[in-house]
Amino acid sequence: MSVRWLALQSCSFRGDDESPSSSNRGNFLEMVDAFGKMNTKIGEVVLGNAPKNATYTSPNIQKEILSIMANRVRQRIRKEIGDAKCSILVDEARDTPSQEQIAIILRFVNGNEILTERFFAIKSVSDTTSLNLKNQIFDVLVRFNIQVQNMRGQGYDDANNMRGAWNGLQALFLRDCPYAYYVHCFAHRLQLTLVSAARDVTAINSLFSDLDNVINMIRSSRKRINELKSSLKKEIEHLLEIGEQETRSGANQIGNLQRAGGTR
Repeated sequence: MSVRWLALQSCSFRGDDESPSSSNRGNFLEMVDAFGKMNTKIGEVVLGNAPKNATYTSPNIQKEILSIMANRVRQRIRKEIGDAKCSILVDEARDTPSQEQIAIILRFVNGNEILTERFFAIKSVSDTTSLNLKNQIFDVLVRFNIQVQNMRGQGYDDANNMRGAWNGLQALFLRDCPYAYYVHCFAHRLQLTLVSAARDVTAINSLFSDLDNVINMIRSSRKRINELKSSLKKEIEHLLEIGEQETRSGANQIGNLQRAGGTR
């Protein structure tokens, strides 16, 4: 129940300090503890009262339960699709550790003749070549008996590995299903439009130009980078002294300057 509720609310599971002496052991353990206090039968078999070899509170157990739940959701989506034709929407992104991932969304008309989109899977990929992306997506679809021959559309951004007319992802899928027409993702089109429009606004264009110049100037010198980090360190220490900054494990880390991009 704890795993299901936290997943539904998109809450984090782990705490910074999950030891028994911690005042806040994280959402998962605190919720299990709360259920144990509300129901004596549950309290008799969880956390400190559970058998030492069967506490079922490790991150691996949590991930296994989440995986089972995710597969059940995908099975329901597959049932909702039925024999209908569908399109796929795919986008690439990097998570915090810079691991490349692809998100797969299915677009179809359900049994009530309503156009529906369902987030279906997110998958880590070792490289983003068009052939590898196709194999990864194909594996996900085949696992849930979604035939590539039933595809009637593809929606990606305009990266060469996605839209390439000869060896791009859309071209590879077209060889398997000639009816899976490619459409440039409208969200990415909107982004390109906004970036282009912003460049024609003098104030905005000047802001990002000056920002790029500042970042380039600092990053070109190790001495300037060290001075910036030293200044940030002093500022954080001052905020901690006056109580304006919270402390916890992993907080207040000093990172590197990132270049501005069209997306962020």
